[in-house]
Amino acid sequence: MIAEVIVDIAHSDVDKIFDYNCPIPEVTVGSRVVVPFGNTKTEGIVINVKDKSDFPAARLKNVLRALDDVPAVTLEGIELMRFMKAKYHIPSAAILRLFLPTEMRKGKVKKKLVTYVSLNEDIPLDEMLSSIRAGADNQALALKKLYDVKTCKIADLKADFSNSSVNRLIEKGYILTSERRENREPYKNVFAKKNDVDFSPAQVNALNSVHQTDKTVTLIHGVTGSGKTVVYLQLIKDVISDGRSAIMLVPEISLTPQMLSQLRAEFGEEVAILHSCLSAGERFDEWWRLRSGEAHIAVGARSAVFAPLENLGLIVIDEEHDGSYVSESSPRYATFDIARFRAEFNGCKLVLGSATPSVETYISATNGEFNLVKMPDRINKKPLPEIMIADMRKEVRRGNNSAFSSALTEELENCVKSGNQAIIFLNRRGYSQHIICRECGYVARCDNCDVALNYHSVGNVLKCHYCGATYKMLTACPDCGSIHINYVGTGTQKVVEELKKLLPSARILRMDNDTTQTKEGHFKILLQFSEHKADILVGTQMIAKGHDFPAVTLVGILDADMSLFFSDYRSGERTFQLITQVAGRSGRADKKGVVVLQTFCPDNPVLRYAVSYDYEGFFARESSLRKTTSFPPFAVIVRVMVESDEETSGMETLKEVYLKLSDLYSHNKTAFLFFNKMRSPIKRLKNKFRYQVLMRISSSRNDIVDKVYELSLPCSNSKALVYVELNPANLS
Repeated sequence: MIAEVIVDIAHSDVDKIFDYNCPIPEVTVGSRVVVPFGNTKTEGIVINVKDKSDFPAARLKNVLRALDDVPAVTLEGIELMRFMKAKYHIPSAAILRLFLPTEMRKGKVKKKLVTYVSLNEDIPLDEMLSSIRAGADNQALALKKLYDVKTCKIADLKADFSNSSVNRLIEKGYILTSERRENREPYKNVFAKKNDVDFSPAQVNALNSVHQTDKTVTLIHGVTGSGKTVVYLQLIKDVISDGRSAIMLVPEISLTPQMLSQLRAEFGEEVAILHSCLSAGERFDEWWRLRSGEAHIAVGARSAVFAPLENLGLIVIDEEHDGSYVSESSPRYATFDIARFRAEFNGCKLVLGSATPSVETYISATNGEFNLVKMPDRINKKPLPEIMIADMRKEVRRGNNSAFSSALTEELENCVKSGNQAIIFLNRRGYSQHIICRECGYVARCDNCDVALNYHSVGNVLKCHYCGATYKMLTACPDCGSIHINYVGTGTQKVVEELKKLLPSARILRMDNDTTQTKEGHFKILLQFSEHKADILVGTQMIAKGHDFPAVTLVGILDADMSLFFSDYRSGERTFQLITQVAGRSGRADKKGVVVLQTFCPDNPVLRYAVSYDYEGFFARESSLRKTTSFPPFAVIVRVMVESDEETSGMETLKEVYLKLSDLYSHNKTAFLFFNKMRSPIKRLKNKFRYQVLMRISSSRNDIVDKVYELSLPCSNSKALVYVELNPANLS
């Protein structure tokens, strides 16, 4: 038997299929194996087996051993690898790594084996007890305990009766040992109560529509609080009862425990969680439960789309509009593309859900490519919260320089006084946006990145939010020596500080990247807030979507227009989505909700659409703009990035890329809507100089996009990395 193997080396020079003799009968497609490669041994994945090779038999080396009892990669996974390689031009090894827990490679994590003990049933208990010497009471007691409990962990028995006593009984043959696999279970205490649900007519309609449509993809466009989650849970219940499996994707790790608790309440041990914040052992065990068939439902963020489930019956992408579903680091991919491939491969349904669908998705739904289901009302016809605009220009003119308008201050005081809860949203962590010298205008910048440093009052340090570097706070300007340093802009730390002065008795929690560093950091903060152990939750976009807190009656949105003026064609869309999503956290139970939106641009049309929850109006305006200006989905943005440690090497590689693409451009000018080379908006990031060739190409010319990949990627060299991004989520 000949095994075709992809070796675990993600480099274009070895991105090939290698033939090996395989004398091991249990090796099959998807098996992890160890093979000789050059002068070393390396791991690889078998992607095919055949009877003979085109290479001379004398040249073929042998597969040395198999690493697992069952194939680690499914047959579907092999086909998905081929699809991703063709679409994204990623090395096969880099794709296959997505299907496995990182630490599984190179044997860095293995199954957890626990030793159990039991009595030797071939020897009567009386005979064993009579042979125990006088004074060895622990041995006798250990035997009696095992007689009662039948079996237990050896560690527990030794803790009760000492190492020496238990070891002596094992030596005598009175106690037998055995090993059992034990799973490391994350979020052990995350369980919600199972509630009986009375489905609303809109929910029944959504369920029927998904089941009855002949289209693979369904978009559920439902306002916040319309009961989309209940629809997801019932759809999952339906496929599980049919003996199939399901994947439930959420955009933020912070949302995962909440969704996990609801799924566990309904499905118990059928559910496994996959995300990057688990320990190596937990991630491996949860992956194995899915691969072995112990669990049939995977829940997690983007990477859970690669869950090793077979016989898929449903994939759900909640908050489908969220930018986190697009991978911005190698390997680069769009979660929707992977989910759609898997849905079509398995003949199952892909359900997208959002109160604010992306423009691209909604166009596909309205033109008939996707099935469209609308849920325009909250459960029990509860009204959406009223959004009040606070014009911060007027506040400044009145001498109010705090983070809070008079309207928000009044609403906060009333909210806390009445025993309700409030959420304050600001999409900027830290204390201030940056610091500046009042005398000479010096701004503290990161040594590794072309960005200003943010001041963090906790630790009194300056931090780079791109590379994570930390610096001591300045006591004087390094340029002119002045001690007059000003803090510019407001971050979540400063908001909490001002809130404590404004409402000294209020209990305040902060949720951002700085407060959620530990594995269960998100969960602990959200649990405290849900148990009403705090009155106000201050946070960044991780609090903006998916959460359901019945006692929240007030949401304050600070700097609502902050994201409107980013140099990105999606800036208006993202602003509308964020405002709508965070506003939806208010008034989800019986009490009326209020939202105070603070802005310096109250007349901006995007904000006006958001205030009236007019998605259809926003969509009509935004899609018209995109069509007129030829932006996605009416064109494809292709960005070829060049990154280098050295400015000169980066420039030289950029010229090489640009010359090759210029020739493509000159022969296909009608396919290009824009073509130019330039520095990246952030010129240096993590000590890498960054350059780009930016293109907009007709959406019908996939052949041109493929050609861009083919011409650009070979320009990578030892001094500069070249990669391609399609419709990048972040153009900075």
